[in-house]
Amino acid sequence: MLLRRLASTSAWTLPPTIRQVLSSTGLDPANKVQLCGWVKSVRRQKNVTFAVISDGSCPTGLQAVLSNTVSSQLKGLTNGASVRVSGLLVNSRGTGQAKELQVDSIDVLGECDPETYPIQKQTLSVDYLRDHAHLRVRTDTNASILRLRNSLTKVLHRFYERHDFCYVHTPIFTSSDCEGAGETFRVTPSSVVPSHAPDLPDSSDTPSSEFFSKPAYLTVSSQLHLEALASSLSRVYTLSPCFRAERSQTNRHLAEFWMLEAEWTWMREVNDVCRLVEACLKDALILGIDEEERRVLAKGVPDYEQRLRCLEDAASSKPWVRLTYTEAISQLEKYAASTGAKASTFEFQPQWGRALQSEHERWLSEVLVKGPVFVTDYPSSLKPFYMRMNDDGRSVACFDLLVPYVGELVGGSLREERLDALRSRMSALGMDTEGEEYKWYLDLRRFGSAPHGGFGLGFERLVSWVSGIENVRECIAMPRWARRMLL
Repeated sequence: MLLRRLASTSAWTLPPTIRQVLSSTGLDPANKVQLCGWVKSVRRQKNVTFAVISDGSCPTGLQAVLSNTVSSQLKGLTNGASVRVSGLLVNSRGTGQAKELQVDSIDVLGECDPETYPIQKQTLSVDYLRDHAHLRVRTDTNASILRLRNSLTKVLHRFYERHDFCYVHTPIFTSSDCEGAGETFRVTPSSVVPSHAPDLPDSSDTPSSEFFSKPAYLTVSSQLHLEALASSLSRVYTLSPCFRAERSQTNRHLAEFWMLEAEWTWMREVNDVCRLVEACLKDALILGIDEEERRVLAKGVPDYEQRLRCLEDAASSKPWVRLTYTEAISQLEKYAASTGAKASTFEFQPQWGRALQSEHERWLSEVLVKGPVFVTDYPSSLKPFYMRMNDDGRSVACFDLLVPYVGELVGGSLREERLDALRSRMSALGMDTEGEEYKWYLDLRRFGSAPHGGFGLGFERLVSWVSGIENVRECIAMPRWARRMLL
């Protein structure tokens, strides 16, 4: 307790960022301010030079006003250069900013050749910036996306802390494919037996190529491990990387992505999970982005005003729509039939028992509902083994949350807590219920099983929905997808 009190009274702090300086109301105008950042733009006049300095902490940066006699280093003041500036923060005489820095000293810490600098002051294509992933964060939009990720993360953590969830860390290596889709990355050591490796006491005469003595994979979901932790801690969640050998080239898929996943006990209805997801996402929509960031992200986004109205409506107190899978299929079939001979209604015809395609998901959310919609109770044949079977014997207690412009954002369900029902379902799918791979999972039902459920939320898709940036490859710092991994 004493150490905690001492730690809480520490007076040490880092120097202020540009955001902190601009938002502070208690600064003494007589005191000098020293700031570091990168030059975003330079405008030279006869007696004075204007430079916008940004350290990435806020969208706008700070206008620095320099007399052309201040320093010989002005010649090194170019777009992209890193600098340290000192001076007085004053009310701006011009339009476009409330404050500006009257500079009395400047040091160019890192020069940047304007002739060869890849991030020029011009429109740069998405593909060009992907080829320069190490530098694209220096553009306003990509920097704003990363600040949005940071803001959404903070909002989500506060939400789950408020509801007394325990934040946990789950394994990246796993021996099972949680989703059963077979789209996993296999993990093997770069060499079978390093020359410096000690002899293991129970090693066989033939060295194994498997580091863990069994096949290992990068995780596609933390759900199964979260279920184990929830069986003691009741409410758990994680935000962690997931990996899927997904060869699709759509704007919704990445090979490496982040998932917010939560599991908690003592629930009886799938709508209990839906209600928490809805409350969580409404917090994210209301608190996750400010107007200044919106203005940056709005540039170049088609129909941004319409998208913004859709987000504002989703954030209202009005409950989100619930449809069963059967009702959704009925609406899709009705629409497809109503178009008659009109060409290309849907590429894939909707039919009960078939998976909803992206075109179906977007029609449901954008045309039918015009907002977020929970589609519940899918056929068991379309969903993984761990979802709780409904009383009808053919559907499971699950949902997909579909949102406009994105499609599926969240998937969740009640988990099958009944040992016999789970074992029967696994056997029907040809899974080994006695083997080591899933014995531990069945143990959770053997010893104090509790009704529980949870969900997984694609974090990049959330960023896409909130920002209006359609492709998730722009919603993560360094995207990886099939046949493409820079850095």
